[in-house]
Amino acid sequence: MRVRERGNLLIRGATVWTVGPRGILDRTDVLIKDGIIASLGPDLRGGDGEELDGRGMVVTPGLIDVHTHVSLWEEGAPEAEGSGNEATNPVTPHLRVVDAINPRDRAFAEARSGGVTMVQILPGSANVVGGQGAVVRTWGDTVEDMVRQAPSGMKAAFGENPKNVYKGKNLWPSTRMGVAACLRDALVGAENYAAKVRGKKGPRERNLRDEALGALLRREMPLRMHAHRADDILTGLRIAEEFGLDYTLEHGTEGFLISSLLAAKGVRTAFGPAMTFRSKLELREAHIRNVVTLVRAGVPVALMTDHPVIPIGYLRNEAAETIREGLSEEEALALVTRTAAAHLGLEARYGSLEEGKGGDAVLWSESPFSPRSVAVATVVDGVVAHRA
Repeated sequence: MRVRERGNLLIRGATVWTVGPRGILDRTDVLIKDGIIASLGPDLRGGDGEELDGRGMVVTPGLIDVHTHVSLWEEGAPEAEGSGNEATNPVTPHLRVVDAINPRDRAFAEARSGGVTMVQILPGSANVVGGQGAVVRTWGDTVEDMVRQAPSGMKAAFGENPKNVYKGKNLWPSTRMGVAACLRDALVGAENYAAKVRGKKGPRERNLRDEALGALLRREMPLRMHAHRADDILTGLRIAEEFGLDYTLEHGTEGFLISSLLAAKGVRTAFGPAMTFRSKLELREAHIRNVVTLVRAGVPVALMTDHPVIPIGYLRNEAAETIREGLSEEEALALVTRTAAAHLGLEARYGSLEEGKGGDAVLWSESPFSPRSVAVATVVDGVVAHRA
């Protein structure tokens, strides 16, 4: 199956916000070869690739949305066509979002027009264990073209969503205690399955649910924990630490109430969506200022749109709101680039403009936080995937 080729590109004379150790570079060229950043500096020779005139413009790393449901609920499609929740069993770890991604969802084009080059797509939060996510680039003809990491984590949910979904069906779990017990039960079952497999010789009967959870127990992927309320966050941490799991916090609306604890534990947190209606009790404390509290406490924070909750093209608007609340432009940009890549475990390859990293970049008409700014060109793996 054909996979997109990486490209060669030279961007001339721009102001480069590296979001890396070199900071902001004036009148600098960016050279990308075979999809990898080859050099940053003045008067570079571009070889045989495409060239863009960036004079008077700004180049940043490609923006990263760490928590979305792109194409699981497609733009313009009836809600009944959504594929984000298999709400028929509270534990579905063997589901894989790669089997539901439609590259033709127009949200991918909207992402590129907003400077977003990479997203994590996760199952919804109807289930206690919802399935396996994937990190994909926002450009490609097939899922195989697009995948950068699959699985990228196992989705779990605490609080109102799974509790109310199954209470509405008159099934277990229907309380917060039940949600926690359900997750523990599934993890213990996977431990028991692994023990049986180790002790058995010859052919064995496979169990896809326990195999998927086994990868979680072996720390081959993190548990992506949907939790808004502080008490639900602590429940998630308690269970993850009981079983020795790698984990991230997804949403973290009331994380600001326990920010010192999250910082001490180094809990990677995907905050948001903050620019939305407070549609349930868990969101009553939702505000973009909470991001600043977390950042100042030392919590590693990335921003999310939770698309389609907030349309994915507005990711940079969320970052801009943190500037009004006290962050610098560089800190705000890091929330959707460098720390976003770290949230996904991909900071060695993406999230800043440095030699040797992946060639995802955006050429903006001016500062990406200016209301007048547009993405003149969005570059994925050294190829111009969007032009204004």
